[in-house]
Amino acid sequence: MSQPKAPGAEPRTELTVRGLIIGVVITVVFTAANVFFGLKAGLTFATSIPAAVISMALLRGFKDSTIQENNIVQTIASAAGTLSSIIFVLPGMIIIGWWTGFPFWLSFAICALGGILGVMYSIPLRRALVTGSDLPYPEGVACAEVLKVGAGDDSTDTATEESRAGLLAVVWGAIVSAVFAVVVATQVFASDVVKFFRVNDRGGVTGFDLGLSFALFAIGHLVGISVGIAMLVGALIGWGWGVPHYAALAGGTGALADIAQATWSTKVRYVGAGAIGVSAIWTLAKLVKPVISGLAGAMAANRVRKAGQADTLPRTERDMPIGLVGLITLACFVPIAWLLGHFANLSGLGSQIGVLAVGGVAFVVLMGFFVSTVCGYMAGLIGSSNSPLSGVGILVVICSSLLLVAFVQPHLAPDTGKALVAFSLFVTAVVFTVAAIANNNLQDLKTGQLVDATPWKQQAALIVGVIAGAAVIPPVLDLVNQAYGFLGAPGVNPANALPAPQAGLISALAQGVIQGNIDWTLIEVGAAIGAAIIVIDEVLARVSRFRLPPLAVGLGIYLPTVSTLMVVVGSVVGWVYDRQADKGPRAEPVKQLGVLLASGLIVGESIIGVVIAAIVAFADKLGLRKDGPLALVGPGFADYAVWLGGGAFAIVVFVLYRWVGRMGRAGA
Repeated sequence: MSQPKAPGAEPRTELTVRGLIIGVVITVVFTAANVFFGLKAGLTFATSIPAAVISMALLRGFKDSTIQENNIVQTIASAAGTLSSIIFVLPGMIIIGWWTGFPFWLSFAICALGGILGVMYSIPLRRALVTGSDLPYPEGVACAEVLKVGAGDDSTDTATEESRAGLLAVVWGAIVSAVFAVVVATQVFASDVVKFFRVNDRGGVTGFDLGLSFALFAIGHLVGISVGIAMLVGALIGWGWGVPHYAALAGGTGALADIAQATWSTKVRYVGAGAIGVSAIWTLAKLVKPVISGLAGAMAANRVRKAGQADTLPRTERDMPIGLVGLITLACFVPIAWLLGHFANLSGLGSQIGVLAVGGVAFVVLMGFFVSTVCGYMAGLIGSSNSPLSGVGILVVICSSLLLVAFVQPHLAPDTGKALVAFSLFVTAVVFTVAAIANNNLQDLKTGQLVDATPWKQQAALIVGVIAGAAVIPPVLDLVNQAYGFLGAPGVNPANALPAPQAGLISALAQGVIQGNIDWTLIEVGAAIGAAIIVIDEVLARVSRFRLPPLAVGLGIYLPTVSTLMVVVGSVVGWVYDRQADKGPRAEPVKQLGVLLASGLIVGESIIGVVIAAIVAFADKLGLRKDGPLALVGPGFADYAVWLGGGAFAIVVFVLYRWVGRMGRAGA
């Protein structure tokens, strides 16, 4: 007697060659954009939504295209959003002076192997954090809504017009943010509004730096009001208490801006690291039970498949077979071990190559799963754009450095400290890619669940995206390193260097632990703050709908205000926009257009940033100034540029949101 087939098990267009090609092309472009933006602002953005809109526009001409095929395209392209998080670690090799550029094959291998391992980890986590969880997955849900609007009923005028409106919102958002970024590069508009001042007569100083960035503004819209307020709380802790307090204790002299920035960089960021670390551990502790349940579910599905009843499984429950997952996972361990041993040998640590290779793989396996779980949970809570990869990475680099100090350093010569720092960063980079892709894939799998996609096909597609993104990252990193350099690297001009805040902090932590000069008191203070925020958040969860995500507070403490304040502004404006949408007709389409507009704003500014970086890199050959190749005005115009830039920014935001709101309400 034949087994009944699961509902919706009929064949359909989903994983196609054309979808793979479109996804790879989008991945290449978005990865380049994300690398540049992340180094500049300390945040990366999720690329799923704009990729989905572009995919729908391109595939609309094919009669057999489906919502599931569009989902495959955005799944591949979304690898650009989080694989580029490697920028939070790898530039540290330049900052400590170990590398002068990014070796292509070495960098590619880190991203590709770690990313594939991350895909494998996401499979049991899917059942714990997607299927069996009530996490909201804001970006995954938003992407599913976008796909539904553009895919389903081309037979209705409403669906066609909504798809057209969504594409218009993305395209015009990208054009406007790109044009604004070009004008900023001419220095006619200021890039930020900065003010530093004294707060007491004991030497306390503070200030703010509001970046006029449409990409940061848009990220605020996407992550929402709770995360925005949490980041504001973190910024107030860092700059309202931390910087004035530690500046007064140090009693430094000089320019107020220099004192404030040095205090934040050398003191307050470590407080943020402690807050993020405690928050990450708390998040993991809450996930032990659902993760175990997820693993049990994966094993149960495998038993059904082996019993010849695979057709009875719903399509949305068909992961890669757990046996294949195990084989691919084991297959990744061998080249990772070789990679770690090869790097150790090149670094002069050959006498401990066995310990470093075997111990390094064990560390990648265990810590990778730990960080994947934490980041997957946070992606479900607040979205991939603000997932705490960089914050949890602080824990990873501290743990790896402590293990090296305990088990390897005693057996080496005294002059190998810098090599150990480099190895710690190297192994942390591998863990980062594991966690990044696992985090990203869970967001995609939530989208897939909502559009009736097949998980194993998404998982296979993501491997393609990982490989494509891994091939793009090294040359783009080389380009921006040549054009600007990274703050803190030897011989780099601080005025032009990209901040790369996470890479700077993580490399400083590795150096501090291994060389024994880290101030643990600062991390302990941060841990106490993180614990207090956890308590407040748990109380809020019981008495109101508002939350204060502890990891977002930690990010607010350790990111520079140029990266956080505009995110806060964007979250408030997005909240107001959504509330206004709720008061009128067609609230959901209006809100969806706001999301698409925000996605376009991010993409446009980021892509033009890569173009400007290329111009800077080749400024000498083009006969342009390296410190301002597109500048049309001199330093004396700076005061006017602030007013012009700030005014133009506010006007453009008002006009864009008014336009998409009207378009959404009109249904055109």
